[in-house]
Amino acid sequence: MTKARDEFSIISRYFSAIGDADPNTLLSVGDDAAVVDIPAQMQLVVSTDTLISGIHFPQETSAADIAYKALAVNLSDLAAMAADPAWFLLSLTLPHSDDDWLRPFADSLNQTAQQYGLELIGGDTCRGSLSVGIQIGGLVPAGQYITRKGASPGDLILVSGELGNAGLGLASIQHKIELPEALDATCRQALNRPRPRLQLQSFLRQFASAAIDISDGLQADLAHILKSSNCGATVYQDQLPVNQWIQQQAAYEYALNAGDDYEICCCIAAANETQIGRWNQDHPDCRLSVVGHITDSGYLLDNGESDVDLATVAAGYQHFD
Repeated sequence: MTKARDEFSIISRYFSAIGDADPNTLLSVGDDAAVVDIPAQMQLVVSTDTLISGIHFPQETSAADIAYKALAVNLSDLAAMAADPAWFLLSLTLPHSDDDWLRPFADSLNQTAQQYGLELIGGDTCRGSLSVGIQIGGLVPAGQYITRKGASPGDLILVSGELGNAGLGLASIQHKIELPEALDATCRQALNRPRPRLQLQSFLRQFASAAIDISDGLQADLAHILKSSNCGATVYQDQLPVNQWIQQQAAYEYALNAGDDYEICCCIAAANETQIGRWNQDHPDCRLSVVGHITDSGYLLDNGESDVDLATVAAGYQHFD
């Protein structure tokens, strides 16, 4: 194990030039704080997430995958709000200063930041149990951000991509299930390398009444929309976009409750239904599926046999259970 000398040499060696320089950044890494401009007619959207070893990623996860996921899950928050990424801050806690871990972590963080067009403008490094905290900032045209509040009875409920793959990947790593080899690789990739759905920004700004990213499972995260919007929902199990294994095993709990999907759940007025087909034709890699509709009250899962009251069953990952 090769050690960097101290936190300042770690910052200088690995984190002084991460991502693409943003023209709105006036002062970046190396001072007490960063200084950024907000362009005219734009609003700043800010979010933060912390990933802890053994909770948000298995302890054996590679440094490169940890760096990617730490940034991707924050980018997913911006995607749900229809904001364009601009910059981020990094708070990194390490048990020791291992160059063999820091090098692939920093390289992956830089590649991911460049891929999504944002810049590291500051942060902190300290010693302790491994955790990665990121605060991210994005920009949205004034008044065009999307929130969890705004869904109305009659709205369609949409989700992007496939649900449940990340949950299957984690269950496979934990030896709780055994998957076919190709599917196992796909699901582990979904767990370690979620894809923030930033391409949905224009669609959300034009058509969404409410949106949220699916981090704790569709059941729990859609419930946040329902609470904020003071309404209910019916979800149709046979319309959930899942892989064939989940269908064959009737293992829909992975799509509903496992979490870590980082897909987008949004609501749109039924009058805009034709826009879904147009979107899917132009964006087959980010397909939108109608999985239910907003109601006046209640929270039901139609599983083809008898409706399940989702409000009475366990939902999503809970940190303090």
